[in-house]
Amino acid sequence: MNQHPQKLSFKGASGADLAARLDLPAGTIRAYALFAHCFTCSKDLSAARNIAQALTREGIAVLRFDFTGLGGSGGDFSSSNFSSNLQDLLSATDYMRRSFEAPELLIGHSLGGAAVLAAAPEIPEAKAVVTIGAPSTANHVVQNFEVALDTIRDEGEATVSLAGREFTIQRQFLEDLENHDVKTQISHLRKALLVMHAPLDEIVGVDNASDIFLAAKHPKSFVSLDTADHLLSRADDAEYAATVIAGWASRYLTKQTPQSSDVDDQPVSALVQETGLGKFQNMVKVGRHRMIADEPASVGGDDTGPSPYDYVSVALAACTSMTLRIYAGFKKLEVGPISVTVDHEKVASAHCNDCGAVAEGKAGKIDRFERRIRIDGQVDDQTREKLLEIADKCPVHKTLEGTAAVVTTVEGRAPA
Repeated sequence: MNQHPQKLSFKGASGADLAARLDLPAGTIRAYALFAHCFTCSKDLSAARNIAQALTREGIAVLRFDFTGLGGSGGDFSSSNFSSNLQDLLSATDYMRRSFEAPELLIGHSLGGAAVLAAAPEIPEAKAVVTIGAPSTANHVVQNFEVALDTIRDEGEATVSLAGREFTIQRQFLEDLENHDVKTQISHLRKALLVMHAPLDEIVGVDNASDIFLAAKHPKSFVSLDTADHLLSRADDAEYAATVIAGWASRYLTKQTPQSSDVDDQPVSALVQETGLGKFQNMVKVGRHRMIADEPASVGGDDTGPSPYDYVSVALAACTSMTLRIYAGFKKLEVGPISVTVDHEKVASAHCNDCGAVAEGKAGKIDRFERRIRIDGQVDDQTREKLLEIADKCPVHKTLEGTAAVVTTVEGRAPA
């Protein structure tokens, strides 16, 4: 199970805003991965989406983004090239380093594979690199518009049709490709490498996988994708690739899923810091976990994550569910799955007839949380009343209805 992908953006090599999505596991994050898509593709290609979602089920968070001028990203594609793609990858890494954690795993599909091979030496935190259907040379991509090469060289640019869309390819793009020796960069990789390729790939021949594998030093591995097509358009092929990637990478990632004996019961700090993106977006860091907080568009936010009050509602709902589960286990009640829904709103205290003592004697508005508990198992009326009583004993419920002390200090640099 994974959370809904979070929409993000960061500045790319040219200063344009690059659109990104972060797929987060529902539980503990073992490591972060950075995914680079194929030539003229986007982060939302089915292969990228399916692989990212499958990796989250293995505890790996995945950031996938659109290169300059592609998908939802800004900038001019015709002014981009392989070098700018590498700089976009490094910009994505810097963003992850600032807002989450630097990626330990780099994954590249097709030309994105060549890009991660070239960029990997500049990312010291990366422990492992995976290529999927990747060419062994950057200029392999010119076969996609070979009929227009003379026009591009003679006239400086040409409009070509790729995958049903038109793109402008400039002469500088070709010249830049010729300046990159991916094989030499592979020989200096100094990271674990997994080469994945389909033997029947008609876009990038499997001989490219052989070249990459032979150029790399150990540790290195090769996995055949059998009958998969170049784009891994079938979900089961992407699922298989992701499962292999997660299993292979586990020996190289520094973080492992914690065992019960490793869990630290001491309280951890909640760190919230601005990302610099949008008016309100913040990164939430709690122990091993990373989340986004934002405000809805109605109040000037970008709605890239839950609002602060959403998190309060989540805290109440989660605490209630866990408290009921403890009680049901203690009493050996067969209640089945428990789910809790919480809605929050600010209401006029004078009109809140079911708010009880909280609203008495208070003017203006108060916070009203409506909690709905669903028990899938069969429970009699007596048990139902007892569960309602136990729900009110949830520690977060008590905090919300009680009085908490908030002690605040302000730290900052003294004026020069």
